[in-house]
Amino acid sequence: MTSSPPLHVWSAILFVATLAVMGEVMIAAGMRQLGDLDELRSSRGLGGTIAAVLTNARFVLGALCMALNFFSMLFALSIANLSLAGPAIAALTYVGNAVAAKFFLREHVDRRRWLATLCVVLGVILLSR
Repeated sequence: MTSSPPLHVWSAILFVATLAVMGEVMIAAGMRQLGDLDELRSSRGLGGTIAAVLTNARFVLGALCMALNFFSMLFALSIANLSLAGPAIAALTYVGNAVAAKFFLREHVDRRRWLATLCVVLGVILLSR
């Protein structure tokens, strides 16, 4: 593998993590909008439940982000070492999910989770050196 400039590597890693966070937040928002799938299935049947999920705009946008995330990760792995890209993508996704859960989904993120997020940030800093 040829050595890519660090800016390209970190840009690709950040892009992959951003798509993952966007996809997971949109899927979570769509599923919250739909409600309990067991209740939905009992009222609409299996086909109606599948149709409700697949016609939910938030879910579809989230699934599209996750598909783009997959192909972006292939690119990132083609220019970066797995030992850097894998943990960095996972860590940045974890941090992004905590922030997005708090501010976009309005979830309660307790002090322990913020502390864990800080530890992950420190790990990414150590990883990048």
